[in-house]
Amino acid sequence: MIVTVVSIPEGTLTRTDVSGARERLAADRFLLVDIELPAQAPGTPIAGQLGLDAEDLDWFGRPDEPARAEFLGDRASFVVPVVHEDDIAHLHVVVTERFLVTAHRGRAGLARSFTAVLRHERPEDTVAVLFLLLQEALTTFRRAAVQALLQTEELEDDMFEYRRPEHVLRLARLRRRSALLHHALLPYLQVTDEIITRRMMSPAFPEERQRRAQEFQAAGRLVLADIESLQDAARRAFASYSSLVAGEQNGVINRLAIVSVIFLPLSFLTGFFGMNFTFLTNRLETRDEFWLLAVGLQAVAVLGSLYVLHRTRIWRRLRDDD
Repeated sequence: MIVTVVSIPEGTLTRTDVSGARERLAADRFLLVDIELPAQAPGTPIAGQLGLDAEDLDWFGRPDEPARAEFLGDRASFVVPVVHEDDIAHLHVVVTERFLVTAHRGRAGLARSFTAVLRHERPEDTVAVLFLLLQEALTTFRRAAVQALLQTEELEDDMFEYRRPEHVLRLARLRRRSALLHHALLPYLQVTDEIITRRMMSPAFPEERQRRAQEFQAAGRLVLADIESLQDAARRAFASYSSLVAGEQNGVINRLAIVSVIFLPLSFLTGFFGMNFTFLTNRLETRDEFWLLAVGLQAVAVLGSLYVLHRTRIWRRLRDDD
């Protein structure tokens, strides 16, 4: 277990253990404490070790917790989804007027990257730090959605240049990526919108916090729109791939039709004169009759087929498609 304590607004990082973080939480004010739990460790009660109210925070640090946003007296708690590399991690957050504590499994936290934001913004209280943290979590979704959207558009352009079988696998991965982002973000935005809307209806909610809450809600809607654009782009790319495959299949069918137009009359003539009945065996006795009927009729059939293909312009359409 790795514990990082960040002094706000200076943004200085200090590595310590759980007991050291508990002492800092009891003595200092305006702290950000980040706890990195082992990725494979079972759920352990972290709140009690930090001196927090363990009865209401039994979920804090527990794996597989759903999205959460709630106010408990003078304390607020959240389970915030964060995009970490190719996975969706969840950041557990508890904030009071004195401190903000986060817990996560593996290296999916925002403490290090968030420190630069704190030094730049220099928030005035822990609630401002909370909204900055929530905005930073949304930023991870925006970056992932924009990166996947650019990959989808580049892949679609590559398909029109030269289609390859691995394009289907890459498109499937991008479509699954968009579904994961949407599935993780939508429930979180729903629960946060509900709790923030209720808080803003209270006349005791300060105007500055209302402004930050409205900015967060607007940013969340924009990120959700980016993810939905990614989903639309992935569907469009799959439709483009299907159209390309259908076009290639139409080309193959047209080539088979041309071959059939030429060789079906020849096959009929070959089968007809290959039958052993009296007229053929008794009447066709000379070589001229053989060449006239056996070869001449086939030549006429080929010329007639080519004329039909020329009149219907099948050759030209096939060449234009190529």
